[in-house]
Amino acid sequence: MLTLRHKEDSFKIAVPHSLHHIVSQETLGPVTAEEARLLEYLDFSRLPRHIAVIMDGNGRWAQKRHLPRVAGHRSGTQSARTTIETCARLHIEALTLYAFSVENWRRPKTEIEFLMQLLREYIRKEMPLLQKNNIRLRFLGRIDELPDAVQKDTREAAEATAKNTGMVLSIALNYGGRAEIVDAMNAILAARAAQTQTNGHGHGSSPVTEEQLAQHLYTADLPDPDLLIRTSGEMRVSNFLLWQIAYAEIFVTETLWPDFNRARLLEALLDFQKRERRYGAIAAPPASAAR
Repeated sequence: MLTLRHKEDSFKIAVPHSLHHIVSQETLGPVTAEEARLLEYLDFSRLPRHIAVIMDGNGRWAQKRHLPRVAGHRSGTQSARTTIETCARLHIEALTLYAFSVENWRRPKTEIEFLMQLLREYIRKEMPLLQKNNIRLRFLGRIDELPDAVQKDTREAAEATAKNTGMVLSIALNYGGRAEIVDAMNAILAARAAQTQTNGHGHGSSPVTEEQLAQHLYTADLPDPDLLIRTSGEMRVSNFLLWQIAYAEIFVTETLWPDFNRARLLEALLDFQKRERRYGAIAAPPASAAR
């Protein structure tokens, strides 16, 4: 049995012996009564391999409290921290967070400057957490278009965690799904041109396959997301991982990102486990119906 404690309360959750190396009191840490109730129903053997999150609602959270938008962005960093650490402790293979899109450059200059500074501050502050949890950090997007100081920090952070063997945390920064596909196609064309120049022949006008394109995406070495979470209740994917989420289960919550805590993450995981994933096929009929 796994015992989870919160203040004076004690909750016991049955965990199969084979999964004790995945979930334990030490790895999950203290939980609230609400979290303990949710954990009772969670099947630790059927967690998604890759979770992607559109962290939306920072501005509305601040507006509801009569605060500047930047206050919402700063508060949202705690939700990111909680999500990252919880996923790492649950042994999720990959987590991708949508931090800054190619469209976000249209925002006011002061807000963009704050976001870039907040990112740099966050990377430095969270490095001990990443190392402690054996997390490998990477950045997806057109990083070479970011300010030099941001590029330097992202490069050094990725290098510092490169040898970690746990969860892969990807931060989508100056990212766009369409831009990623364009970049992948240009990389394929460049590779073909280089091969032709070197060998005198290449693939020519042979069609590009899905496998070839996938190999040139920013996420080439990661599994496609099984679960896409969007906060703030908006029903759109906002140009995020357009290729990769083709068969992802989508979970939309009205919760604004700064209010997204561990209980809300567990709710998303439970909802995911209720889905029947057929990938375009038809579910097999019950054994009684087949006779």
